[in-house]
Amino acid sequence: MNTNTRVVRRLLLAIVILTFSAASFSQIGIGISVRVGPPALPIYAQPICPGPGYLWTPGYWGWNDDGGYYWVPGTWVVAPVGMLWTPGYWGWGGGFYAWHAGYWGPHVGFYGGINYGFGYGGVGFAGGEWRGGGFYYNRYVTNVSVTNTTNVYNRTVVVNENHVAFNGGEGGVAARPTAQEEAAAHEQHTPALAEQTRHEQLAGQNRQNFASENHGRPAIAATAKAGDFSSHSAVSARNAGGEYHAPAMSPKEARVASTPGNKGNSNEGFRPFTPPSKSGASTNGANSSRASESRPQRESNTTHSTPASHSAPKENAPKQSAPRSSPAPHKSSPPKEDHRKGR
Repeated sequence: MNTNTRVVRRLLLAIVILTFSAASFSQIGIGISVRVGPPALPIYAQPICPGPGYLWTPGYWGWNDDGGYYWVPGTWVVAPVGMLWTPGYWGWGGGFYAWHAGYWGPHVGFYGGINYGFGYGGVGFAGGEWRGGGFYYNRYVTNVSVTNTTNVYNRTVVVNENHVAFNGGEGGVAARPTAQEEAAAHEQHTPALAEQTRHEQLAGQNRQNFASENHGRPAIAATAKAGDFSSHSAVSARNAGGEYHAPAMSPKEARVASTPGNKGNSNEGFRPFTPPSKSGASTNGANSSRASESRPQRESNTTHSTPASHSAPKENAPKQSAPRSSPAPHKSSPPKEDHRKGR
């Protein structure tokens, strides 16, 4: 083999490698597109933080072409030092709901204005912050025990409560990226960790996690560690975040072929498909308010007036907020450390 032939082959190999790398990178954030919206976020308590360095990643509705929406439990994962998690979200636009994948980055970007709770109130993250190489937890919105995690502080935050799991369209959260979120979107990102991907895959293998089975109230709503669905780690949902209505079409009929243009970036000028109930009611309740910050709740999507009591070593599990009774947010004084509120 002469020198010119070897050079040509090496160039061809380099082109192939670059092509596959570019294709893999382009898939990040494109996600899945469907014609039916996700159920409301369920009400659940946050398991106690396993130890220093763990960061909370909130639960969300994943999609399966055979079974439809299924719940991926919220969980604690060891965070890359200095990085924060921007949750994924469903966004309406172009006639369908598109999934925008979450990512790790130095700042929290736009996640649809969805109130996932436990510090993720729709804008930014109020559950903690990096100080040097250590992560400090805000115990007002996260379930952290000082017996195994000493980097803590208490800071009151305010929330506009809602359970809606998608952005844009009729019944969705009306939120646009802020200037800070736009800037964060252009920073260097890292996709979900291997343990997060495995956690999602395992969740999709359990029929009890599918909305068609649990009607929006999953038996495993959160876990203490990613991929651990055992009884000592799992937390069940206390309630569904809203009335569940089965879609009028099958998952295969609802699925939209993924193309580069199907990203669902536009949030206005469209009317979503909302499967009617037997009484003619719409699947998705109206909610167009955006949370500005997450108010402490020790349970995901539950009433903030009733503290959660999920078992933990002298710690109350964080609560999630109930549906808003009025458009105006309200503020509450910081609770005592042994009766903190969460999502």
